[in-house]
Amino acid sequence: MVIIVRFKIVLIVVLILAVLIGSSLGIYLRHLSHQDSIVLIDEDLERKLIIKVKEIFDFRNASLLLKNEKMLEEVYDLEMKYSQWAFEHELKKMKHLHQWSKKQGITFAHVASEVVIRSAKEENNGYALNLLVSTEYQYVYVDAPDDYNSFRLGTYHSLNIIPHEKGWVIAREWYTDPFADSLELDEIKSEELQQIILYSEAKDLSNLDERRKNVVAYADQYSGAANLPEYGLQYNPNYRDYNNEGGNCANFTSQALYEGGNFKKNTTWNYERGAGSKSWLNASAFNQYMLNSGRGSRIAYGSYEQVLQDSFNLLPGDYIAYEKKGKVTHISLVTGIDSKGYALVNSNNADRHRTPWDLGWSNKGIKFHLVRVNY
Repeated sequence: MVIIVRFKIVLIVVLILAVLIGSSLGIYLRHLSHQDSIVLIDEDLERKLIIKVKEIFDFRNASLLLKNEKMLEEVYDLEMKYSQWAFEHELKKMKHLHQWSKKQGITFAHVASEVVIRSAKEENNGYALNLLVSTEYQYVYVDAPDDYNSFRLGTYHSLNIIPHEKGWVIAREWYTDPFADSLELDEIKSEELQQIILYSEAKDLSNLDERRKNVVAYADQYSGAANLPEYGLQYNPNYRDYNNEGGNCANFTSQALYEGGNFKKNTTWNYERGAGSKSWLNASAFNQYMLNSGRGSRIAYGSYEQVLQDSFNLLPGDYIAYEKKGKVTHISLVTGIDSKGYALVNSNNADRHRTPWDLGWSNKGIKFHLVRVNY
């Protein structure tokens, strides 16, 4: 009996250690991705690796664009467990994007990634890499094929590549996916929703309040890996990055409202000496603060189907709170509209730049708070 009890204790300790190690690894990878570039190889090899990785991502983007599963398989060694898992994830992502595009009434015209190698080292006949990837998606609406729209998504990858008979392939990949909350997406009722979107028109934003314009300018500059290359693909270095401590989305939105929107700090909503208050940092607390203080007013609340029509009333400088299982877990800032007037958002965490507001948040059960910010 003593031996059995001791064995159970040892087993529990081992399981706890395994969880802690796995959690620490994820935090370490994310932390490394936000550090200055640390390349452990010479510049010539770095350039060659960028070419190899770019070829892999270009091929993967092309397969996604064409919805070609066989083509997608070519960038993986499916006999390896971790490579198989990475492939299965990308396959889910491919299916989700095309299901979403059907609902949206769009066709993807082009997908292209810019790759920055943050660190690299030789490992198992190949290379272990830490990457920053900024991917642009261009799309057109089916009834307006000449009106091009685009958005950008930023991701941070821990990637292993190895030589293979079919070229360099992915042996293992880990990254925070902007679509993670929608990869188990149920079939969307496409036709009715598509008609609402296609019959909409972009509104005139030429008279937008100056404070709103400044908020958008700030959000565009600091949307991390998703922003434009000329901005450096980074967050504002004057603020602490809270991605490893629960998320940076509310921190990012608070910064934009303070720095760009000229909202004053107070004892409840505050950031100083490298630390923020709960209402500054926490998505749920931020949303409650904005609504209770009068700085924000709810436009609509409910499922996607319930708020879609009202979403066309959003203005750049407003925000959306995303509720999952009864709790607000994410905040994004409205930064523009596309050719149909569909709201586009910027956010941190899974970095987004001028991205359609529901993309990555379409699972059944997710509720949306559409909030007018009172400037």
